[in-house]
Amino acid sequence: MRTFDHFGIPRTTPVEGEIYNEGMKLFLTDYSKSKNRIEWLRFDKDSWMPKLIQDCTHVAYKVDNIDEELQNAKIILQPTDCGNGNWIAFVEEEGIAVELMWTK
Repeated sequence: MRTFDHFGIPRTTPVEGEIYNEGMKLFLTDYSKSKNRIEWLRFDKDSWMPKLIQDCTHVAYKVDNIDEELQNAKIILQPTDCGNGNWIAFVEEEGIAVELMWTK
């Protein structure tokens, strides 16, 4: 089952409150502080993140069963440990990046 979590919107100019994630080479905001659950993203020029994530808005869902979600999916970012038991992966669906989030 998927539960909506947030939208991620890339931009090229700084946003108030953004923090830097060195591992992903990007600045991002805390979407939990956004009325519309928007996460603003600003990528370093040498970011290794897939181009689809860097260039297009994505939608993020919390998922119950990541193995089921990744079965036959077009994976664009393999499962990535975000710390504290939190994981993400990105797949491409309907021409956009979809972020899948879960806790181990």
